[in-house]
Amino acid sequence: MIDSWGQAVEDWVQGWALSRGTPDPVPEPDGYRVDVGLPEHRVRYVLLDPRSVGPRAAGLTESGTWLKVCGSPEQVRDGLSPRWTIRAPEYLMSTELGARSPIAPPDPYTVDLRSTGDVHDVAVRAADGGCAAKGRVAVHGRAAVIDMVETDPAHRRRGLGKVVMAELTRVAAERGAVRAVLVATEEGRALYEHLGWTVESPITAAHLA
Repeated sequence: MIDSWGQAVEDWVQGWALSRGTPDPVPEPDGYRVDVGLPEHRVRYVLLDPRSVGPRAAGLTESGTWLKVCGSPEQVRDGLSPRWTIRAPEYLMSTELGARSPIAPPDPYTVDLRSTGDVHDVAVRAADGGCAAKGRVAVHGRAAVIDMVETDPAHRRRGLGKVVMAELTRVAAERGAVRAVLVATEEGRALYEHLGWTVESPITAAHLA
């Protein structure tokens, strides 16, 4: 587990912005603001304390505004008006990185790595060249953020998620990262815990449509 819980949050915010190509996060008194710039995801606020949800949400009215709160839905719900939609629970997770070895994919799959600066994309390709599983890692200083991990439904239960994670963490460690963080869905949490990741905090997302 990362020594500082706040450091895990900062690593995630900085790395997520790098992964998604947004402007640098802006520190706020209650957390961070990221100007994402998409029609349905204009801006997101990452809040460190669920007690700040009410005061922060009271001043937000534009559609495409998101909150990511370090807390459970039960802690967040009372601070939001009915206009807000609360998403399924997520989890901020971390792991320490050391020397990592790749996992060979089962036949006939192959692994493809493409890098652009500090952002590295891994794809596991099927025999026809199609993408069966994928993921991205952004390396920010000594931390890495795993992002957009996904396995095509037609290729699940073949260990491809583990192949993607092994390659992402290997690349991150080779680029100097000593720890990694991610935000997982309920389904993803089981895979990452099996791989040795630790839950740092529940994360609750909410947005204005």
